[in-house]
Amino acid sequence: MSQKGRMAVTTGTPWEDVVGYARAVRVEDRVWISGTTATLPDGTIAGPGDPAAQTRQTLQNIARALEGVGAGLADVVRTRIYVVDIDQWEAIGRVHGEFFAHIRPATSMVEVRRLITPEILVEIEAEACIAPT
Repeated sequence: MSQKGRMAVTTGTPWEDVVGYARAVRVEDRVWISGTTATLPDGTIAGPGDPAAQTRQTLQNIARALEGVGAGLADVVRTRIYVVDIDQWEAIGRVHGEFFAHIRPATSMVEVRRLITPEILVEIEAEACIAPT
């Protein structure tokens, strides 16, 4: 969808229609990625009980959303990581590091009481700024 320089990508997760949001929104050179989880195309959650596996799938989902608006992980300047158990920070952080070791976006990791379903252990938001070519 495009409206006056605004491009949005949806992925078909059940929450997008209920809540009324897009997975990614691009306006000019800026991109915002909504809170993203380890939801697979069939609606199931990858890596049940495994925050590292969920982080990996979540970041893969973010990469696909970025591609949908003409960006990539290299354009990410900020991530926010929401976790239900901060004691798992290192496993989650290591996976984040696998994706962003050379990019080094600003980031935060915050423990929350719960996410949208009990199976989801990690949710990540991202912001990107597309460098001129």
